[in-house]
Formats: sequence, C-alpha cells, structure tokens
Amino acid sequence: MDGVSASVDGSGSSGTSGTGAASEGREVAGPAGSRARNRGGGLQPGHSQGQEAARKAGTLLDELKVAVVMLDTSGRVLLWSPLAEEMLGWAGEHVVGRRLTGLLVTDAGGAHARRMAAVPSPGPAERILAELLGAGRWTGILTLRHRDGHSVQVEARASLLVDGDGRPFVLASVAETSQLRTLEHDLAALDSLFDSSPLGVAIFDTDLRYVRVNEALARMNGLPATEHIGRRAAGIVNPKVADELTVLQQHVLDTGRPVIDFVIPAPTGHGHRSVSYHRLEDRAGHVLGISCTVMDVTERQQAHVKIERARQRLALLNDVGSRLSDLLDVRRLAETLAEALVPRFSDFSGVILHAAVPDGGELPMHTYGETTQEMRQLGIGKIKSGPLVDLMIGIGKVIKVTTEGTFGTALLTGKPQLVEGEEQLRATTYPGDPKIQAAIDLGVHSLIVAPLRARGIMLGLLVVSRIEGRDPFDQDDLALVMELADRSGAALDNARLYVREREGALMLQRSLLPQSVPEPPGVQLAFRYVPGSSGAAAGGDWFDAIPLAGGRIALVVGDVMGHGLRAAATMGRLRTAVRTLAGLDMAPDELLRRVNDLGDDLAQSRAEGWMATCVYAVYDPSTRRCTVACAGHFPPILVVPGPDGEVRQLEVPAGVPLGVGGVDFESAEVEVPDGAVLVLYTDGLVEARGEDISEGIDRLCAVLRATQSEGEGASLEDACDDLLASMTPGREPDDVALLMARLGGLPEGSTASWTFAAEPSAVRQARRHVRETLSDWGLHTIVDITVLLVSELVTNSLRYAHGPIGVRMVRGTSLLVEVSDPLPDPPRERSAAEDDEGGRGLQLVARASRRWGTRHGPLGKTVWFELALDRRHT
Repeated sequence: MDGVSASVDGSGSSGTSGTGAASEGREVAGPAGSRARNRGGGLQPGHSQGQEAARKAGTLLDELKVAVVMLDTSGRVLLWSPLAEEMLGWAGEHVVGRRLTGLLVTDAGGAHARRMAAVPSPGPAERILAELLGAGRWTGILTLRHRDGHSVQVEARASLLVDGDGRPFVLASVAETSQLRTLEHDLAALDSLFDSSPLGVAIFDTDLRYVRVNEALARMNGLPATEHIGRRAAGIVNPKVADELTVLQQHVLDTGRPVIDFVIPAPTGHGHRSVSYHRLEDRAGHVLGISCTVMDVTERQQAHVKIERARQRLALLNDVGSRLSDLLDVRRLAETLAEALVPRFSDFSGVILHAAVPDGGELPMHTYGETTQEMRQLGIGKIKSGPLVDLMIGIGKVIKVTTEGTFGTALLTGKPQLVEGEEQLRATTYPGDPKIQAAIDLGVHSLIVAPLRARGIMLGLLVVSRIEGRDPFDQDDLALVMELADRSGAALDNARLYVREREGALMLQRSLLPQSVPEPPGVQLAFRYVPGSSGAAAGGDWFDAIPLAGGRIALVVGDVMGHGLRAAATMGRLRTAVRTLAGLDMAPDELLRRVNDLGDDLAQSRAEGWMATCVYAVYDPSTRRCTVACAGHFPPILVVPGPDGEVRQLEVPAGVPLGVGGVDFESAEVEVPDGAVLVLYTDGLVEARGEDISEGIDRLCAVLRATQSEGEGASLEDACDDLLASMTPGREPDDVALLMARLGGLPEGSTASWTFAAEPSAVRQARRHVRETLSDWGLHTIVDITVLLVSELVTNSLRYAHGPIGVRMVRGTSLLVEVSDPLPDPPRERSAAEDDEGGRGLQLVARASRRWGTRHGPLGKTVWFELALDRRHT
C-alpha cells in the first residue's frame, strides 16, 4: 500500500508498472474477463446517440456526478472513471495499477500518529478491505486528497463481486457528500412541503391518474390519500365539473400551458376550491404527468359573493335613482319604481300610496289608524301575468289597511316588516283577504313591506315579494329596501308638491287668461292655450280679444320672457294694462307706447326689469280694414280664402320688445278680404330644438294652406287642432298661445253715415236722418233718446269746431253712434250749476248710454256712445 501511495504522490519508483498498465493502447482485463480499451488512463464509455442526448439534456446523474472505481482485493485500482478524475483531479495514468491508500487523508501528521507509527497496525485501507471481504459490502464517508492538495469528502458504496473466472474484485461508487447533502435537503424540503402544506397537492401521471396526494388534499376531498392513488379526478370531484376538469388536465398535459385558479365546487358540496395545473417534465424533456395545487377558497367566494351583491345593490340604487330623478308625475314615478325592482330584486312589487298623493293633496298629519283614508296601488311590477296576479296586484286597486296587519304596523311604526312563510303572510292584512290567498297560490314565500315617507309624513308603502325558486329576503335585502323606500319617498313627495304647485300656477294663469271671447258681428274667433311642460308649467304667454266701439275688435297675443309664477304675474298685469288702454280706443302703436311707458310698474322690481313681445291688431268690420302694430313679436299670418288665395305674413314693422324703451312703435293698415283668417301666435308654436325659426313658420304656413283649401266653411277649431298637432315632438318645453279670427264685414244695411257742414242746420239734418234710419231698422223704442243724444253731440261740435261734422251709426249687438269733427281736443264732462245754460250735454250722454268715449283720428276726434238693444233687434 505504501508503494501505491508513493506512486500516486509521484515520489515512488513503483509508478512504472502503473504507467505501463495505463499506457496508450493497453488492454486491461476486467473482472468478467472482458477487455476494455483505456485511453488516457481512464475508462472511456461508448457514445451512443441516446447517451449523447441524455448528456446534453442534463439528467439527475449529471448533477449528482457519481464516480465509479474498480479495485482488486489488494486495493489496487483497476478502473478509474472520468468522473473520478473530474472529482479528485487525478488522471487514470496516475492511479490505475496503484493502491488507493495514498489518496486517503489520515491524521498521520499529528503527535499521536507519530507516537503510534512505531507500532505496526493495519491502516485505514486495510480495515476497510477487511470489512469488505468479511461483509461483502461497505458504506461510509471517506476523505480523499485532491491532486491540488485540498481534501474532498465523499460518500462511498463498495461491493465485493466475482467475475466469470471466480476472481473477486471490488466495485465502488463515489459521490461528493456536499452534492448529496444538497440533493437530500432539496428532497426533504419538497417532501416536507408536500406533506405539511395547507394547500392540497397532487401528482398525476400521463394517464391523468393520481400518483401522489398529500393529506391536506385528502381532507378536502373527504377521502384517504390511499383511495386517490390510481383513480382519475372524475371519481373524486363533483360529477358536474369532472368532465370539465378532465378536459383542462388533458389540455395542460398536451400543450404545457398551465391553468391557474380555476374555481370549482367542493366535492363535499359545501364551499369552493381553486385548482391550478402545471405539466411535469424531467431534465431530458420527457413528460411525466401534471401537478395539481388545490386551495380552499370558500371564504374568498363568500366575500366575492358579498361584494357582488353589494355592487348589485349599489347599481340598483343608482339605476332607480336615475330613473326617478327626472320624473315629476306621481303615477308615472310609482310605476317606474315598481317596474325597476322586477326581476332584478323581486318577482312582484307594488307601490301603495295615500289617495291624496297623486293629485297633490294634503296628507293627514295624525297617525294612521282605522279612520285612515283609503290607499291605492299606483305602481306594480310582475314577472308573469294571469288571473291570480291580477287578483293579487293591480293598478288602482283599493288597499284596506288594518292596524293589526303587517301593512298597518309598517305605517304606524315607520319600520320595514319582513314576512316569511305562509303563516306570516296570512297575517299581513285582514283575515280572508283574497289578495293574500292569491299570493300564496302563486308561491310567494318572502315579503318585505317598507314605509314610504318624507319629512316624517307617511305617503304609503313599498311592497316586494319573491316566489319559489328564489332565495328569501335577508337582513341585507331589508336594509336595501329601506334605502330605496327613503329615496323614493322623497321623490314622491317632491312630485306631490310639484303637482300642487303646478295646479296652483295653472289655476292662476287660467284665471288671468280670458275665459271666453266676444263674438262681434262679422268676426269668428277660435283660440288655444297649451302650458309648457317644465317647471311649475306657468308661463308668460297670453292672448285676448277686446271688443271696441263701433263693432270693432282688438286681437292681442303676447309673451313675457321667462317662466314661472313671476312671468305669469307679469303677464296678468300686462294684459290688464292692454285691456285698460284698449278701452280708450287708441291706435295700436300708441297703445304699445303707453304700455311700454308703464315698464317700472309692470316689473317685479326695478332691479329685475321685464321684457315681453306683443302684437296688437284692431279690425273694423264696417271698413274691412285691420291695423297692426308689433313689439318684437312675429307678425300675424293672413290666410286669404278662395282658389287664388294665399298664406303670408303681414308686412308690419317688427319693433322692439316691450320693456326696452327708447324706440317708437309703428302701425300698418291692411285691407282684409271678406272671410280671410288672421292668425296670431307665440314662439312656442314654431320653435324646435336645432331648427331655424323660419322652418317652423314655413311648417305653420303649410298647415294653414291645407286648411285654406277646404274653403270658407272650414272650422277654425279644427284648424287650431291641426296647428297644435304640427308641433315638433322634440321642441323646447314652452307655452303656446294661438288666436285665429275669420274676418268679415257687417251685414248689409247695418251702417249709416252722413257728413254735415258746420252750420246751424246741421243739428236739424242730423236729427232727421237718425230718426228715419232708426225707423227703417225697426228700432222705434230708442229713437227719441238717440235723437236727443245726437243733437247734444252735434251741437257741441258746432260750438267748438269749424269744419265738417260726421255722424255714423252701426247696428250690431248694440247701437253705436259716432259724431266726428276736426277739433283734436276731446270734450270734457263737467258738472253744470243750476243757473248754467250749457255743460249738460256730456252728462246726458254718460247717463243715458250704456257706455261712451272718445278717440283720436287722423283728422280730429270722434265721440261715441252705445245704446243697448232688445234681443229681437240684434
């Protein structure tokens, strides 16, 4: 052994035989009698294609590096593998044929070793060899010397073998302990992770059968780990998802693409599992199977379900809120609320309201009780229809509420009530209620009754129910319904108050508009007023027809800027001012100027100001002439009858709106053909969103042409309806005022007029002509008083005027008498003393006539009076 050590160290002379044994081309006999060609002093294995592929792929053996060494029974090296050379640095020519003793590291350098060196004893190699020869195998840890001088600790496994010739030899495998410990630690860590992991872990082979299962997965599946081995997932997991899992496993096995966090129901039927699959391959790339990681995600799923339910509740609240936000009609709001809950939240729903709510009435301030007014169901939602459904819920149904029932409890306490089961359902109202029996027959098993309230006042109830096949309501649902009821109660109360304000505003506006229009001879009138659809629905549009002296009539249409009660109030004052000034028989332009001068009195305040447009037209049937003035308003449209007739806007100066000030108004006079129709309107009739105003006027004229083609007998009422029907559906919500007048002349023989020179005989001539004319008209009862009053007025004209005197009489619903002269100053009524010779003429006219007045003309003034006629004379 010493010689071997020396030769390995390079200092012994016995290295000659070893070198020769390991020289180039020398054959070394193996234990089995075979010959191996040893090149470079080591055993060189053959290189097949499979070995080369394995070497390149890098197997576990490549990582472990197990060296093979063959020895004879004396410890001499017969074979030295390349891995041994790589591990210790000794080439084959240095080791083969020499003893291995020199490679062992001992404590020979210590003091104890030097003292014991003189005592002959077997060395380590001899002891190992003796144990090997005695037991046939040996396993242990050795410390070998590397060629560069450092020590290498290895784990060796040696076996005593016999070749074909009966000669014994030793075959040993050697591996570095550091690599072995690393591998053992890795495997131990994997085993520990596999066995102690709280996650379920399983390994499947290429046939998708369980190969290994940890205890965590066994507990999840409710089966011992041994019962998993050799079985597929289809025999373990829920049959409903087994096929899907098999498809996923096969997909991972075929493609290598992993599946992460696939959630399935738990095999036990309670909870959920998250499953992930990865394909397993060895270092050579061979597919070994798939791995599976299973995690209990029941709590996560429950949290997800809670989050999803919360999201759905918020979405429902948002959706209901957005649907109700722009509604101001109580009935429509109740219907929308009930329909929004089905089927997203309930199967049937109903909104029950106090009878006064829809019409904006006052609600009872006392507590609900037996004397409570009736309640009605104004909104319903349902998933199906049928006789039972109609019996249970229906629009307009009267709901009887008792203090003992669930409905009454909700009204009395203001707290929502959750009803579950048939017994509680029967107690919701009075015994024997057919609606409750219908609900039970429909399968209703869960019901919530929530009060609808606003500002502490009960408006009604919101009722939702579910039928079989759906989970019953829980406390979270109860909280959601209460939130919905609170929001809906506020919306319903706003709608109720809006209805009340709207009705009040409309009542005010209607009271300010004419309730009827006069029908003077030769004129037919028709009108329409349509309130706007926004705000409180009150606006500033108005129309009027004012009878004037001499059978004339004033037609007015105007529009105060803005909406609401202020606009309506301003409109009322403006209409009053126009009617008052119209009674003074002013020209249209003068009347508008006077109204404009009243601006400070018409406005709500000086700071606020006001503005309005207006068109004022005066028609005289006796002359068939119409005088029109505009204040920033659309000119009237004239529809001329007949086959050659036309539809056109009158050419009238537009002027500026009232309230602007500083600009004069102008009048235009138009001769009107007999039977023509004058149309006055506000902008709400012709304006539309995104459309030029001229297009609306053209559309209006087109409708009027269609009515004009029907001839003079066409109904004005039908024409008004046709014009309203032509309005664009998407128009701005604005008021519409429409006034149509068919203008004609007075019946033949209804007027008489004369002109007299300013001479004393004028009084006598006027008396005679008036008496004869009244007699011809058959008005004998008023001949004397008429002659007397005409005498007084003509006498006044002779006294103060120097020019022709005109007398005119018009017979209509009353007798109108006019006396004109060139003097522009109007006469003044005064109180005459007992000794005064004059001054009683106008007093006599004022007391004897129904009404009297004066008006200015282009050539002077006119004093007029009216006398009432018997019905048989009109």
